Amino acid sequence: MTTFALVHGAWHSPWCWERVAPLLLEAGHDVVVPELPSEDGAADFDRYADVVCTALRAYDDVVVVAHSLGGATGALIPDRRPVRHLVYLCAAVPQGGVGLFDQWQAQPDMVAADFSDGWLAALSDPDEQLRTTWVDRDFARKVFYADCDEATAAEAFDHLRPQSGYPWTLPCSLTEHPSVRCTSVVCSDDRIINPAWSRRAGRDIGADVVELPGSHSPFLSQPSAVADVLLRVAEAS
Repeated sequence: MTTFALVHGAWHSPWCWERVAPLLLEAGHDVVVPELPSEDGAADFDRYADVVCTALRAYDDVVVVAHSLGGATGALIPDRRPVRHLVYLCAAVPQGGVGLFDQWQAQPDMVAADFSDGWLAALSDPDEQLRTTWVDRDFARKVFYADCDEATAAEAFDHLRPQSGYPWTLPCSLTEHPSVRCTSVVCSDDRIINPAWSRRAGRDIGADVVELPGSHSPFLSQPSAVADVLLRVAEAS
């Protein structure tokens, strides 16, 4: 029996996994869905990783599944505890010693044009803790939930929450990518993480690259397809 640690991305919460988690449980596996301290203006990605590891204390045979910004957290976990497999799902793959903002500056194709062209206007001004909240429902619909039905997109938007920008500014504490088997799941119409960059980043770390159709939130638009990928990972690792 595998334990899947499902790590959400920026502005999201454990709710985003509600369609995938039951499918993994039905297949006989354990699922842990920690809530990252995204709203804490003093928390860095190392703190996020510590939260995940605390939630996993009672579990073995762990597969970490990291979505979007969660990739910056997921990559830190294998140095803290045994991890059998790391899955990047439409995710940022961090570069050792480099902050995500700096990585984006150095690799401008990391982020899809739909997001990079509109994110400044679509987010609220940061508060005193560098937190931003979505203020443009249409932009969130376009970049996060492009292939979701209207009801799903509306419900997902209502679950978005503040996200501190502080950890994005800090150098990644890794010196190199962890030596754990990886899979990179690339969605062909991802409008946040550029699919071409995601394929290249996956190859650079020696990951198995898996392609899915659709946009940035496949756990909502195609949960069965995501669960199938994860179950194959559990069987093959």
